[in-house]
Amino acid sequence: MGVVIPLEDNKNKQASIKPLVDLTKSGMERVNQLILSKAGSDVQMIPEVANHLISSGGKRLRPMLTLATAAMFGYEGDHHIKLATSVEFMHTATLLHDDVVDESDLRRGKSTARTIWGNQASVLVGDFLLGQAFRMMVEVGSLDALDVLSTAACVIAEGEVLQLSVAKNMETTEDDYLAVIRAKTAALFAAAAEVGPIVAKTDKATRSALKSYGMNLGLAFQLVDDVLDYGGKSAETGKNVGDDFREGKITLPVILSYRRGTAEEREFWKQSIEGGQSDDERLERALSLIAKYGALNDTIQRAQHYGTIARDALAPLPDTAWKHALNDVIDFCISRVN
Repeated sequence: MGVVIPLEDNKNKQASIKPLVDLTKSGMERVNQLILSKAGSDVQMIPEVANHLISSGGKRLRPMLTLATAAMFGYEGDHHIKLATSVEFMHTATLLHDDVVDESDLRRGKSTARTIWGNQASVLVGDFLLGQAFRMMVEVGSLDALDVLSTAACVIAEGEVLQLSVAKNMETTEDDYLAVIRAKTAALFAAAAEVGPIVAKTDKATRSALKSYGMNLGLAFQLVDDVLDYGGKSAETGKNVGDDFREGKITLPVILSYRRGTAEEREFWKQSIEGGQSDDERLERALSLIAKYGALNDTIQRAQHYGTIARDALAPLPDTAWKHALNDVIDFCISRVN
């Protein structure tokens, strides 16, 4: 079930994050050790819940961005290790909270923490991880880094509330949806990329460039995730095709299909998303309507647009292996639809 979207003349087919993984390998080993240390607690349930999600196979792209954007300017201390770990804990906390809000049963192909330990434990362990993240930020002693990451934490929470306000509302516009993913997803990418040059003591122009890179990379990343839910493979995404549909989530392919549809087709979307009628038969029709109106290809084009902005943000920076690796990440994120 689902439609795999081939991109014509796609030059990014061999895109990989391996260059970034290789460059940040030693730093990520230190981050992983710190993650295990800081996720520990005398309260047994805390490390159990935290490690369930931490060990679930994510690529840890966000902390790698922090390591890369510090090291590309010659930083050799350990502040970027603590900030990268803080970024990963913020991300993990939001996933724990997201799964409760979305009532999700699976993440990356595994049972969510809330289905094993319950909603209360998931929320409280998420809060513990946020607390540990802020403790590490304070240890670093950079008010600028603390400002960037604490602001991101507020923006992410605002995004969660904004998402609730548009949930299962088929009148949600594309602008509304972009505001949600800019806050929920892209803000942490932007913060992760900006705190690296902060600890490396670069100038404001460099900070701004990498913040823009992270923000636009995050937008492209989420838009491709939206496509994968209707046109991906569960083995690659950790989800089944149509999970967003079954959960009544408003994503860009749905918004575009609804806006372009006939009155009868719009009524179908309202019954499915707002009315919770989302069985397999209706999923098949949703997939056919999304294909009919080219919603996946148009979502991919928007992702490519943000990828181009991210690449332009990097353009003035020194031509190094780090810069090439960050460009490769853009290609990788978008090429996941192949």
